[in-house]
Amino acid sequence: QGATPIAETDDNFVCATLDWWPTEKCNYNQCPWGKAGILNLDLKKKGLINAIKAFNPLRIKIGGSLQDQVVYGVGGVKNCPNFMKNEDSLFGFSQGCLPMERWDELNNFFNQTGVKVTFGLNALLGRNRSEIEKGLWVGDWQSQNAGDCMKYTISMGYKVDSYEFVKELHPDPKTQPKVLGPSGYYDEKWFNSFLEVSGHDVVDGVTHHIYNFGPGDDPNMVAKIQDPSYLNQVSQIDKGVLNIVNKFKPQSGAWVSESGGALHGGAKDLSPTFADGFWYLDQLEMASTYNQKVFCRQTLIGGNYALLNTTTSIPNPDYYGALLWHRLMGSTVLAVTQESNPNLRVYAHCAKKKPGISIIFINLSKDSSFNFTLSNYEHQGRNLRSTEVVKPNFEFRGSKDREEYHLAALAGNIQGQIVLLNDVPMVPTETFDIPAVEPKLVNASTPIHIAAHSIVYVTIRDFQAPACA
Repeated sequence: QGATPIAETDDNFVCATLDWWPTEKCNYNQCPWGKAGILNLDLKKKGLINAIKAFNPLRIKIGGSLQDQVVYGVGGVKNCPNFMKNEDSLFGFSQGCLPMERWDELNNFFNQTGVKVTFGLNALLGRNRSEIEKGLWVGDWQSQNAGDCMKYTISMGYKVDSYEFVKELHPDPKTQPKVLGPSGYYDEKWFNSFLEVSGHDVVDGVTHHIYNFGPGDDPNMVAKIQDPSYLNQVSQIDKGVLNIVNKFKPQSGAWVSESGGALHGGAKDLSPTFADGFWYLDQLEMASTYNQKVFCRQTLIGGNYALLNTTTSIPNPDYYGALLWHRLMGSTVLAVTQESNPNLRVYAHCAKKKPGISIIFINLSKDSSFNFTLSNYEHQGRNLRSTEVVKPNFEFRGSKDREEYHLAALAGNIQGQIVLLNDVPMVPTETFDIPAVEPKLVNASTPIHIAAHSIVYVTIRDFQAPACA
């Protein structure tokens, strides 16, 4: 339905996280973090640099469970230790520290790769566990350390697009970072009181986390990922957050600031495979249709749910799905209906930075393929007498070929780690360059073919959608 948009996202909707976890972080008898944490990641890795540059720009959120236990090595902080295993501490690790030398290295890296940075702050510093209520932290946040880190960041000219959880004076209102919060699982009562207490114009964006597949060792996860009714459940969260945002009207809307599908580092046999794209791309789309502005994938690198392999930096299948989304799907979201089969998910946007529309088809079925023709609703319904037959509207099928990107698993193995794009395996070159991501051009008068267990992006340059004008 091309007449009016149903939602708007940020131009940099696709986002990936970097996390603080040290090498010793383990779950399910495995330790999948390697040297991919913020403090020990090798920032000179060619594969990592090229993978980020391909987005031009990629939004990266720095944070994760340990962010509240990070002090910044600046101002009054003289002792700057690493995280150490400590069973009595929150999440099993002691307080850790970000030395300013490392912050310099990270910012040089972000500058070199053109990253848009969102930084999660240490909101528990100075606070203590409640002796009365489990899980509650009481006392005042010591904001001085975060303030010193921000002052240092400004003095060095580093660009931070947004901070999760703080309102700090900033010398230039034009470059003032956004303030985001509360950065947790959506709970209606709690989010309501958070926004009521903070008042208007404090929070720019409402951030929440989604891990709707539960623990990463769930043996039924591959079935859940292909179950349309299971995928639909997440819409209740998106709807709830949208309602809260509409009630309190934060200027930049809602963000999914962390989503990795499966908890605790992801699912070893599923997160780095083709099948993971079924939930990931569907959830990206679901979030965008509910007017969420940004969607941060946990993680860019580190853990099993990373877009890049933790040791080699070679992209996992979801990386290519995210890269295509970022390049093809514009910020204006359109309504689209498909009533033939619940296993086929279809979403549409105005095309990014170019005329026309882009559509994504996600086929969850392992044995059904689909052939589609498109019609533009707005033109169909006009001035029709009840006796007239509604013919599909083909006026957008001009002389231009469609651009199609078919993603499928190598040899049909959806739990494999090689993705095919238009039948070509997506593998970086020997110099770690990301392979070219090119469409195949298809005659506009033929139906769109969606193979079983595939994900297809289609861009139609001469579809005249008024919402995209």
